[in-house]
Amino acid sequence: MAAEKRWFAAVSIAALIAGALLITSFIRSGDRSVVLCSLSASTSTNFNNDEHLLSTILHYATTPVTPQQSLAEIHITYDVLRSSSPSSAVNFLVFGLGHDSPMWSAFNHRGTTLFLEEDPKWYQIVLKNSPNLKAHPVKYPTKLVQADDLLKTYKSEPSCLPPKAHLKGNRRCRLALSDLPREVYEREWDLIMIDAPKGYYDEAPGRMGAIYSAAVMARGRRSDGPTHVFLHDVNRRVEKAFAMEFLCKKNLVKGIGRLWHFVIHPVRGGDTNRTAGFC
Repeated sequence: MAAEKRWFAAVSIAALIAGALLITSFIRSGDRSVVLCSLSASTSTNFNNDEHLLSTILHYATTPVTPQQSLAEIHITYDVLRSSSPSSAVNFLVFGLGHDSPMWSAFNHRGTTLFLEEDPKWYQIVLKNSPNLKAHPVKYPTKLVQADDLLKTYKSEPSCLPPKAHLKGNRRCRLALSDLPREVYEREWDLIMIDAPKGYYDEAPGRMGAIYSAAVMARGRRSDGPTHVFLHDVNRRVEKAFAMEFLCKKNLVKGIGRLWHFVIHPVRGGDTNRTAGFC
């Protein structure tokens, strides 16, 4: 029975990716008269995208290993990507590399998907099997055992709080991920998935910094429109507590299984909530 469920999940994911490929093909066919003059310039890109999608479909149709999230949880992010990507290229930041990484990249094949991974050995394994993924190894300054203290004391540091909260180079705030790759700070992220780092033993980094930093990025967004933040493993105490503190219950729009979906709007200079904390 367990094997049948894993097989069903893998085939279902392959079907989702195949659907994305089919929709993209229809869009391209419908726009053919408009883009005919630029066909030669786009042929290589389209071919590479299709090749990536097809290889991902083959991977999930034949692998016995399924993603960490359930099909219902995956559908939440997939639906947001599907509704967003036809109008513009989507920037998707994912904390963590895993068996689901090729899937997320394939779902967002018209946009940019960047993965951040704390385990250097696992980083090498995943990139060896999926060399087309865009990923960076990163280090986290926290430990899960510090979670309660971090939550109690962050308000005493002005650089942790709006309106001074920022990430790059902010070493005074222990929750701020201040040394991430430059691209993370330079690009505005439409979707942020937090499914890492590890958070199930005391010496693990925990997701405190990732949750806090996602909130800072979303609030500081310069472009119009919200940031969609997806947090996995909300059945765990730390994830739930930090989500309520920084991502905020008022921004929680959907939850299925162990996944919560937040929609966070940017906070402008004249907004009265700019200095009222995160929630």
